[in-house]
Amino acid sequence: LPKTQLFSDKKVGDVYGRKFISKHDLRVVLVNPEIPQNAGNIGRLCVGFGASLHLVHPLGFKTDAAQLKRAGLDYWENLAVYEHASLDAFFEEFPQAAEKGWALTTKVKRPFTSAEFAAGDFLFFGPETKGLSSEFLKKCGDRCLTIPIMGPIRSYNLANSVSIALFEAARKVQPEAF
Repeated sequence: LPKTQLFSDKKVGDVYGRKFISKHDLRVVLVNPEIPQNAGNIGRLCVGFGASLHLVHPLGFKTDAAQLKRAGLDYWENLAVYEHASLDAFFEEFPQAAEKGWALTTKVKRPFTSAEFAAGDFLFFGPETKGLSSEFLKKCGDRCLTIPIMGPIRSYNLANSVSIALFEAARKVQPEAF
C-alpha cells in the first residue's frame, strides 16, 4: 500500500464559489471499515471539514469500489485519504497518534463532549459490526469517548458517529468557523 496520500490535500482554496480554510488538521481513522457507502459518506464529510481520512486494512471493500466513489460523489478527488496495511503500520507512520488519538466506542461512559480536542488529533472508529477491540481501547485509557444513545438501539451508524464527533472536535478546535 502507498504510504502517501492518494488524492489531493487542499486546505485553503476557493471551491464552489466559497472560500474555505481548515486550521484544525483533524484526522479520521477508520479501523477495518466494512461498508463502502459509509466510507464514501465519511470521505465526503472529511472534505467538507478539511479533515484527512485514514483507512486501516483489512477493509471490507476495495478502495476503487463504485459504491465508495458514488457515496463520496465528485468530492472524492479533493479528499486527503491514506491507506495503511494494519494498525501497527498506521502507528509506525503516525506515532504521535498514540498521544493525540481519541477512540469512539459504545463501551465507555465518558461523553465525547467532555474531550479537550486539539489541532492534529486523530479520531478512531472501529468496524461497523463490532467496534474497536478491547485491547485497543485499553491502550487508549482515558481517551475513550462515547456518543450517548438515548433510544433503544445498540449503536449509531458509523458515518453518523463520525459526523457527530468530527463536528464537535472541529467546533472546539476552530470555534471561529462556527
